[in-house]
Amino acid sequence: MGSYQTLFLDRDGVINEERPGDYVKNWDEFIFLPGVKEALGILNPLFNRIVIVTNQRGVGYGRMTEEDLKSIHHRMLREIKESGGRIDAVYVCMDIQADSPDRKPNIGMALQARRDFPEIDFSTSLMVGNSRSDLQFGRNARMCTVLVGNKYTESEKEPALIDYAFENLLKFAEKYQKGL
Repeated sequence: MGSYQTLFLDRDGVINEERPGDYVKNWDEFIFLPGVKEALGILNPLFNRIVIVTNQRGVGYGRMTEEDLKSIHHRMLREIKESGGRIDAVYVCMDIQADSPDRKPNIGMALQARRDFPEIDFSTSLMVGNSRSDLQFGRNARMCTVLVGNKYTESEKEPALIDYAFENLLKFAEKYQKGL
């Protein structure tokens, strides 16, 4: 599997439950997916950096404020830390334009992470996501990609975008800990 140094994670559908047709607009709507805190505790010592990269159009559309989003992330990070996990940074794209350089699948958030943490090398990075845009983001930055969740049927999956696939973040963490 090689030695990966940086873990990039999507948020909605990887860390917390998605709200189909809606956005997580406040803490009451933020629900950790089962096993995520345990998974992040397992992954914590295995990576030099763990960062979240998340598209958040809800702010751009005015469905929530940037302060709402910061409040959600503050509480999310606190709970992750309290359970033995770690997130070094959260990168957010609030732009509504699909061609925004920061909006996944474009790699602007990966470049921001590398500016903040110059040791990040995309060739030794993993991108874990639950959607095509997450996996394409990983491919566009030349990272190894991991699909989690069951958003797609087998026939809908694009094998060219997927290096590994797992039921959820905990299954990935348990397998990664033992060596993929």
